[in-house]
Amino acid sequence: MKYRSFRCGATIALSLFMLLFTVSAVAAPRLPRFFSNGMVLQRGMPAPIWGWAEPGEKITVAFAGQKISTTADKTGKWQVILRPLKASASARTMTVQGSGQEPKARIQNVLVGEVWVCSGQSNMQFQLKKARDAEKEIAAAKFPGIRLCQIPARVKKRPQTDVEAKWTECTPATAKEFSAVAYFFGRELHQKLKVPIGLVHASQGWTPGEAWMSRGALLAEPKLKYIVERWDEITRYHAEYPAKKKAWEAAGKVPGREPKKAKDPMFIHRASGLYNGCIQPLAPLAMRGVIWYQGETNEVRGYQYRIMFPALIKDWRRRWNREFPFLFVQVASVLPPDKEPPASEWAELRESQAMALVLPNTGMACTIDIGEEKDVHPKNKQDVGHRLALAARAKVYGDKKLVYSGPMYKSMKVEGSKIRLNFAHVGSGLMMKGGKLRTFAIAGQ
Repeated sequence: MKYRSFRCGATIALSLFMLLFTVSAVAAPRLPRFFSNGMVLQRGMPAPIWGWAEPGEKITVAFAGQKISTTADKTGKWQVILRPLKASASARTMTVQGSGQEPKARIQNVLVGEVWVCSGQSNMQFQLKKARDAEKEIAAAKFPGIRLCQIPARVKKRPQTDVEAKWTECTPATAKEFSAVAYFFGRELHQKLKVPIGLVHASQGWTPGEAWMSRGALLAEPKLKYIVERWDEITRYHAEYPAKKKAWEAAGKVPGREPKKAKDPMFIHRASGLYNGCIQPLAPLAMRGVIWYQGETNEVRGYQYRIMFPALIKDWRRRWNREFPFLFVQVASVLPPDKEPPASEWAELRESQAMALVLPNTGMACTIDIGEEKDVHPKNKQDVGHRLALAARAKVYGDKKLVYSGPMYKSMKVEGSKIRLNFAHVGSGLMMKGGKLRTFAIAGQ
């Protein structure tokens, strides 16, 4: 009897073990968190869907009549690529299934349209609730076909594979906390293109360009390499300081300088920190392009920015393995006019930004006329979003009749005591604000 009792208990234990094993073996495949309910998938191009599962497990993704299978590799990673999809405002469900029949990962309320990544520093982060005419704009922000995805700013030492993210429908409650520039840009595209718009927003105030670049890209540029080396030294000092302090105190010596919080290795200025935490995990998400508003923190290094900014654009394009559209904002005016204009760091930065237009598939929204004196965060974000949308409509969506840029200097010719300037993008002609030419200067002899 005792023997039988033992055998019965062992059988029950074994059955419980097998049940637990079976449950874990058929756990639903895991996807990055930005693949979630309410998202927008990019239309008209192959759309990668990827994630993690048990090594060797068969994965099947089903969406919009497509059913594609693959096998997770030895590390558990898997990826399928959906064939180009047509725009659709009808809510659909995507299922991702492992080897077992259940459970499935289900992503519901999925639309297909245009997806844009929106990034930069504080003027991109600037929320709709702080913008001009905020109360009126928030009340009107009822667009079920616009979906907003907020990526929290996370500084990471090493490239990440996932980010915190949540898609929400554009409503007054969700729009007011979202990027004003991104919202106004997306709203115009939605109204003009008549397709769903997905806006993936990842920005952080007071951040330099190097925070948004990969370590490899910075090291590859001789004039940027020192930035990485400086942060490596800061990291080492922080790691070694506690032991050094203990040794100094044991020897009766005065401890050396304690690391300051502003130079903490996880400070937002850290080289590659925000790239690692916010941008690296997004690729290879199918998206149309990027809108970018950053540069103010690099103002004192404006000349260097002519190297850094093109390198950043190329870096992101390498990550996606595609020369996607990259549209950016030239920083606004923030200083009062000078009767005798001095050498200007801001002008130097703007020139560096404009020089990036030599790269293919780029566009620039000039905002020098809509800045606010003594305020680096002008509230007129409507015109910023509009000008970015004009560039997108003309350069990305083929509306060739649009005047999508402000006047751009083309050439000059000395004619006796006069200088004749030629501009591109003049539309119906140059117009002076208030009908009067002011604050105009000639540099050099």
